[in-house]
Amino acid sequence: MTHSPEDVGFMQLALLQAQIAADAGEVPVGAVVVRAGQVIAKGRNTPLAKHDPTAHAEVNAIRAAAAALGNYRLDDCTLYVTLEPCAMCSGAALHARFKRVVFGANEPKTGAAGSVLNVFDHAQLNHQTQLTGGVLAQACAQVLQDFFEQRRAAQQRQKVPLREDALRTPDSALEGLDVPWPLSHFTTDLPALEGLRLHWFDNRQDAQVAPHMYVHGLDGWSVQYAAQLQSTEPVVALDLIGFGLSDKPKKIAAHRMAWHAQVLREFLALTHAVGVHAPREMAPLLSGLTLPIQWLEPSALSAPLRDAPYPDTGHMAGPRALRTLLAGRAPAPPPIRS
Repeated sequence: MTHSPEDVGFMQLALLQAQIAADAGEVPVGAVVVRAGQVIAKGRNTPLAKHDPTAHAEVNAIRAAAAALGNYRLDDCTLYVTLEPCAMCSGAALHARFKRVVFGANEPKTGAAGSVLNVFDHAQLNHQTQLTGGVLAQACAQVLQDFFEQRRAAQQRQKVPLREDALRTPDSALEGLDVPWPLSHFTTDLPALEGLRLHWFDNRQDAQVAPHMYVHGLDGWSVQYAAQLQSTEPVVALDLIGFGLSDKPKKIAAHRMAWHAQVLREFLALTHAVGVHAPREMAPLLSGLTLPIQWLEPSALSAPLRDAPYPDTGHMAGPRALRTLLAGRAPAPPPIRS
């Protein structure tokens, strides 16, 4: 079924709210309320943050819309939500007398707009709301799948002691090579890392300055952006987990696309980056980011510098795993954004 450009556009805005929820550790569902072609309210899942079982994306958006209009009746509005609403949210939408409810993915366990039951399909009710489902259904389902996949992977990593699950490149492997050590930074504090160490080069004098982030390809690591790091532009060059000087889980099964994407999002929040530069082969990993992306071809590394972080086959699990994951999730690359 083909959906209108208007419905697709507003659902994309709801998806942005879902991603914000995911970044906060909430189940990624987002919603927007639209009136006369304008977004008047946004909402996302916040039950964990608010300790409130009613704080679903739809309810949060409905409350915000009613406050914005000064009216608890929203009969000239449309509610867009990324996941089929539950019975509570469907009832709230009917009480608010929405003209339309538009949702993305079906919810086979609790959906009350056709999956388990259809609250809207009762002629006895004193208000009838038009229902449209399946708008950007695959994208809406994917953000949920990625979230729960990342959560399961994190739980699995917690079961394995770090010393058995991670490999760290010994300093001796890089002796005598042209590595900008004064710009080297590490952290283990990002929640998604689960104790692993993440590495990046950073040329900023002031950590509060928003940088451009450079991400390597499958055959490189952060050192290939040495020229950019020498510029006056604020630059951070990241090593993905499993690459360069970051820790390298030796189990291929530990690497999941959703996990790598979550680490990236948390790192972007840490550094306040304003843009991303990367090889186009990394498009499937970066496509969910909301920042501008500039595709580029990094400088080729000499064989000794390219291979130094991987002194044995165990260190190569990350590149092998990500190559497979990217190949399996490779849509048509998005256009260059600047």
